[in-house]
Amino acid sequence: MKIDILTLFPEMFAPLHQSITGRAETAGIVEIKETDIRAYTKDKHGKCDDLPYGGGAGMVMTAQPITDCVRAVDPHGTARRIYMSPRGRKLTAEIARELSRENHIMFLCGHYEGVDERALEICSFEELSIGDYVLTGGELAAMVAADALLRFVPGVLGSEDSAVEESFSEGLLEYPQYTRPSVFEGRKVPEVLLSGHHENINKWRKRMSEDITRERRPDLKNDN
Repeated sequence: MKIDILTLFPEMFAPLHQSITGRAETAGIVEIKETDIRAYTKDKHGKCDDLPYGGGAGMVMTAQPITDCVRAVDPHGTARRIYMSPRGRKLTAEIARELSRENHIMFLCGHYEGVDERALEICSFEELSIGDYVLTGGELAAMVAADALLRFVPGVLGSEDSAVEESFSEGLLEYPQYTRPSVFEGRKVPEVLLSGHHENINKWRKRMSEDITRERRPDLKNDN
């Protein structure tokens, strides 16, 4: 999989090249590349923003550097183009899994008060949100989306079962996890996890997931 990220602040994406996603990149499973939109502006002062028509607070990213950047990075239009925006459909595990099946994804990170709508229209961007709140820019949102979808790409996680057993994979939050020692500051690991009886362990985990989901996220739809 190839992921292109268009941004005014490419230095912000160092975390994507570390840990699990970094190892996947080293292994050749994914290629992640940031491109500085500012390199494509035709403004002699290097500007990529201007005052909004109609008035209002803040600045708006101009269409020209964005469209030129998109055309340079994806000249054949092979990428699925995603603009990180609070007005987009909300990212879920199901959407992350859907995106993980793509061969090429492009994320556009807005900044200031957003981007000129014409850039989105001309370059056919769909919009994606990570929640009902506003960030100072789309960079953090793009990192969240990229990390979430990459966990579903075969070979990225050490265990192929990890993405299946995690929170939201079956409409349930994840069950509690424990590791050594079996007793820590007087708190013991549940006996069933030490029993070696896998059927009972699975039943316990399912029950705990259901209880935690019911208590903390009753809004989640679950038919299990």
